[in-house]
Amino acid sequence: MQPTLLAVLIASSLAVHAAETVNYKGLGKASITAETLEKFRAKPLDATLSRKVQATLDLRAPGSGVLAPDGKSLYFGWRVTGVAQVWRIDGPQTFPVQMTGGEDATSINDITPDGKWLVLSRDRKGEENPGIYLQAAKGGPLTVIQHIPDVQTFFEFISDDSRYVYYRSNDEVNDSYTFYRYELASGRKEKLFGEKGSWSVLDHRADGTLLVQKSNSNSAAEIWQWHPATGKLEPLLGQGEKEEFEARYGAQPGELIVHTNKFSDFRRLYRWVGGKFEAITPEKKWDVAGFSLDEQKQRLYYSVNEGGYTRSYALDAATLKPIALPTFTGADHVNIAGGTRDGSKTIVSVGTATAPRSSYVLDWKSGKLTQWVLPSTPEIDTARFAVASLESYPSRDGVAIPMFVRRPAQCAADGAGAPCPVVVHFHGGPEAQSDAGFSAYGQLFVDAGFIYVEPNVRGSDGYGKQWLHLDDGPKRLQVVGDIEDAAVHIRKQWGRNGTAPRIGVMGGSYGGYATMAAMTMFAGSYDAGVSTVGISNMLTFLENTAPYRRTNRIAEYGDPVKDRAALIQLSPTTHIDKLKDPLLIIQGASDPRVPVGEAVQMYEAANKKGIAAELIIFGDEGHGAQKRENQVAAIGHTLRFMERYLKAAK
Repeated sequence: MQPTLLAVLIASSLAVHAAETVNYKGLGKASITAETLEKFRAKPLDATLSRKVQATLDLRAPGSGVLAPDGKSLYFGWRVTGVAQVWRIDGPQTFPVQMTGGEDATSINDITPDGKWLVLSRDRKGEENPGIYLQAAKGGPLTVIQHIPDVQTFFEFISDDSRYVYYRSNDEVNDSYTFYRYELASGRKEKLFGEKGSWSVLDHRADGTLLVQKSNSNSAAEIWQWHPATGKLEPLLGQGEKEEFEARYGAQPGELIVHTNKFSDFRRLYRWVGGKFEAITPEKKWDVAGFSLDEQKQRLYYSVNEGGYTRSYALDAATLKPIALPTFTGADHVNIAGGTRDGSKTIVSVGTATAPRSSYVLDWKSGKLTQWVLPSTPEIDTARFAVASLESYPSRDGVAIPMFVRRPAQCAADGAGAPCPVVVHFHGGPEAQSDAGFSAYGQLFVDAGFIYVEPNVRGSDGYGKQWLHLDDGPKRLQVVGDIEDAAVHIRKQWGRNGTAPRIGVMGGSYGGYATMAAMTMFAGSYDAGVSTVGISNMLTFLENTAPYRRTNRIAEYGDPVKDRAALIQLSPTTHIDKLKDPLLIIQGASDPRVPVGEAVQMYEAANKKGIAAELIIFGDEGHGAQKRENQVAAIGHTLRFMERYLKAAK
């Protein structure tokens, strides 16, 4: 009988030694040598494969965007140049005008209420240390508000009179945020307050009062109110608790609209007045995934995550009575994505399985719905794309684990010949969720003859807080077997003519960790793995990740002191002696979340064992590839690796 994972905790002092002798320090490009960067530069792809990936990347949709106050222009993000930049259209389906350019990823935050200025964010080389800028609404050069090396500067909001831009930054303390406001006319910066912790603004009032959130982890937060007259913070919700809270000012005096899972396994919306909660949305076995109110507090919008499909609703913000929204036949996801400041127009984003996302503008006065932005599908008929089916597999303790499956037409379970190879893709987070809808990335593998599988293992979002917290800290040891159980199910159930399919595993961030765990802790369950920006050792990761993330990640993975034994056992490097199948590791040198040392140490350990291991490091990327050429290389080499090791004879 196979020993339990808890039994492994005391099984091997050698394993503990192996995990603790890894000693890289630091993060970012400066933490590795130029020789290492050059040695692990991505190799050129076969021309045919490169063209295939390039064509797939041309299947894209612009971002939902920000409407100008007069509703006559829409500003949105688009990667058509190969790097995320800001574009403008001056009416439905008109020719787009490029607003920003260059090599740095740029996005739009908002436009001033007077319609004169855009507020933009710009990052360099994936460092996640963005700055914020101003640009005239009609275009032109950028004016920096703040962009400091190794410092994060995040936009918060623009005052209703267009006088100030509010923002936060960790320029004073690297693991906490100070709040500022910038006066557009004078360029003067004023500090408002700075408190220890990860703070952000949720809403504001005309008198300068701020509704702020203090995030204690990805799933626990507090709500406070900051008063400009006194400079003091007033506690409102969540203090001394470990629950999720998000809030906005409601339409009525003294009212908050609160999004929380405090009173249920699932997130709901509540009206909060005088310390009392009143439910707004009905009790369902699905999360209210998000919500918003328009600037004038006329309408309250919310979306519900129905097992990986998104449905959106509207309420009158004053009476909380339902308001009808347009219906979209065949849509997997419908989201409200902003609108004009006067509330007269609303952006509706619609996603289906067979086309990139489309954006519409709903005019509330006329009731007319107009498609503003068209997706791009050059040379490819997306109507033939595989539609994800929602299925499940059993864990070793009998729990059904949901998964989305996309199958090539020739890979029906009762087909003749050899079984189709399978690629299992684990999402990041780990508090994230794979969902239905359009997936050009998944279709690339389907077109190559792979069955493409996306599990939502325990610890994923979207299935209630009990499910979400099943992998917190040392509890991960009880559920990490979900990674292996996917392969066990596939081998047993998806074979043909007595032959089990070959299976690959891949993922990014936490999905990269899941891949390394699959190839080491559960060696032999998968035949090949591709880990992108993944954690190889929980201890070295927590020691070296950026300071602003460390407390948050300790809350998720465990404390390096009191949970040390569990973290060691959960580290793929601990189980490196079990590794026996090919592994490709892809990493950005500037990654502030998962340091590049995580990739290097895993590759070196695998290489010493004589495993067919490969390492690719992008010198100009961070936590994932942003630039077109790097995306092509990352995707192309992943597909090449899976083709080589899952389709070749063993």
